[in-house]
Amino acid sequence: MKKRFVLGFLCTIVIFILMISTDNDFIQHISPFVIGVWNDITCYEEEGAPDGLPDFDPQLDKPMTDRNIFFHETSCFDKDGLVLNARQACAVESAAKMNPSMNVYLLFISPSKISDQSREMFNQLQTYSNVRIRHIKPEKYMRDTPLHLWYSSGILKKSYWPRSHMSDILRYLTLWKYGGIYLDLDVVVIASLERLTNFAGAEDWKNVAAGVMGFDVTELGRRMADACIRDMRANFRGDVWGNNGPGVITRTLQKLCSTKYVRDMTTSRCHGFKVFSPSTFYPIHYEKWKIYFETKDKNTTMQIVDKAMAIHVWNKFSKFEKVDVNNDVPYVIIARKHCPKIFNNCGKIF
Repeated sequence: MKKRFVLGFLCTIVIFILMISTDNDFIQHISPFVIGVWNDITCYEEEGAPDGLPDFDPQLDKPMTDRNIFFHETSCFDKDGLVLNARQACAVESAAKMNPSMNVYLLFISPSKISDQSREMFNQLQTYSNVRIRHIKPEKYMRDTPLHLWYSSGILKKSYWPRSHMSDILRYLTLWKYGGIYLDLDVVVIASLERLTNFAGAEDWKNVAAGVMGFDVTELGRRMADACIRDMRANFRGDVWGNNGPGVITRTLQKLCSTKYVRDMTTSRCHGFKVFSPSTFYPIHYEKWKIYFETKDKNTTMQIVDKAMAIHVWNKFSKFEKVDVNNDVPYVIIARKHCPKIFNNCGKIF
């Protein structure tokens, strides 16, 4: 009887986790007290660890004007250290490999040391001369920016999903500070992004996404960066999952382009800002994410992907989908080509 009770309890926990991982409506209405334990952000206030990553220093690390690609990892890690899985590392390697003349920054908030389980991933990334892996402390990073007082008020602590919403904040703030390109850690870059300036990609024809976007330091780029920061500060919602990421860039472009509809956001109407069609960065819609992990219709999937500049594998849905490195599914084919060092050193499962 006791064994049945334990088994039933464990099954309930698994079902609950799957629900909050895949049901966006459920995520948006669940109590913050229930999921708060999974969103601990105490590390945001900690100093860098003596044996941790070097702190990001703009004087030493020298972000180049418009020649930067940024990734952020906003999780807090325990005493075992920083964890970077193979797919995240693949995103960083693919960006560095396909854009050799750009600096690629991977910025962690957690001050922990590198974990033993992820050391090989870090070692492989650091073989690229244009990759810089650093630690940032949010309070310091916000100083002398329009978000400093707003962030210092403690608004993030009231969020249902503070780690996710910190990622939203940082992507706009980093582009405001330095200019360049922001990428999510669940992408694979399959073409050069070096000539792109002032752009974002449509996830579908209803929404502009925030997973791949860039602002330069021209008048247009500064205008967009300022507008996004203002929107973040004015419209931040800690109780709505997508309000502060795609919501910010979508609302800002609706104003810039004087239209509500993504299809009407042409470059001329948006004063030179480019909104790419879904096929450029989101060639497979999130509802069909599983075809990245299936051999069925593989050739058709690869033909679709070949026209893209990057792919987004929708980690929110695909994170539990493990694949053997000897498999021949589209994701493996793409990773084998575009992040070869990580792929060849990740073990049997990618």
